[in-house]
Amino acid sequence: MAGVSTKEIKTRIRSMESTRQITRAMEMVASAKLRKAQVKAMACRPYFETLYRAMWDIVDTGSDFSSPFLQKKDGNKAVFVLISGDRGLAGGYNNNVQKLLLSQMEGKDAAVLPMGKKGADYLKSHEIKMLTEQYTQAETVSLGDCFSVAKQLCKGFKNGEIDEVFVIYTKFRSVLSQEPMCLQLLPLQRSEEKVSKRTQEIVYEPDGATVFDAIVPEYLGGVLYGALCESRASEQAARRTAMDAATENAGEMIDALSLQFNRARQAAITQEITEIVAGSQ
Repeated sequence: MAGVSTKEIKTRIRSMESTRQITRAMEMVASAKLRKAQVKAMACRPYFETLYRAMWDIVDTGSDFSSPFLQKKDGNKAVFVLISGDRGLAGGYNNNVQKLLLSQMEGKDAAVLPMGKKGADYLKSHEIKMLTEQYTQAETVSLGDCFSVAKQLCKGFKNGEIDEVFVIYTKFRSVLSQEPMCLQLLPLQRSEEKVSKRTQEIVYEPDGATVFDAIVPEYLGGVLYGALCESRASEQAARRTAMDAATENAGEMIDALSLQFNRARQAAITQEITEIVAGSQ
C-alpha cells in the first residue's frame, strides 16, 4: 500500500513539474511581448496628441465655430468599442473590462463593437447586440482597421444614427498595475491638460471647419489604436504576473509533495525493517 502511495505522489510531482515548465515558458513569452507592446504604445502617442492640439487650435480661431462632432445629443443610442484579449490565462484582464462595459451600458440603447475574441464570446453568451464581428481577433487589428472603424463611427454620428461613442480598454500604468478605462470619443470633450496656448494665428485652407471635420476621424482612429496598444501591453503584463504566480504556486506544491513523498518512503522503509526483524525473531 505504501508503494502505491509513493507512486501516486511521484506522478503528481512529475505533473506539477511539467505545469511549472509551461507556466515559466508562458511568463517568458509574455515578458518579450510586453516589451514590444510598450514600445508601440509609446510610439503612437505623439501622433494623435498632435492632432488633438490641432483640433482645438481650430476651435479657438473663433467664438462662432461649430461642428457636429462637438454637439451633445439628447438621445441614448450609444456605441461601445470593447477591447479585450483573444486568450485567457491573464488574471482578471478580460473580466475587468467586461464588468466595466456592463456598468457603462446601463440605461443606454447600446451596441458593442468588440476587438478581441474573449469580448466577442462574452457578448454572445450574454446576448448583447454587436455592431460588427469583423474585428474579433484583436491581434490582427491594424492601424488601418482603427481608421476604418473611426470613419464608420463618425459617419453614423453625423447622420444621427449614433448619439455617443465610447471605448472600453485597459490603461497600462506599470507591469504590476493596469486599470480598465471608459473614454468618451464622441461628442468630443476638451481636456485642458493636452491643449497648449497658441502663440500665433494659424490660417486654415479651405477653412477651419472643413479641416476640423477631416481631422476628427484621423484623431479618433489614432485614439483607438493607442487604446489597442495600451490594452495589448496590459494584457501581456497581466499574463506575465499571472504566470509568475502560477509558477511560484507550482513550486510550493512540488515542495509539499516532495515532503509527503519522503515521509511515505520513510514509513515504507520503517515498515519493511520492522517486518524483517519480526521474521528473524
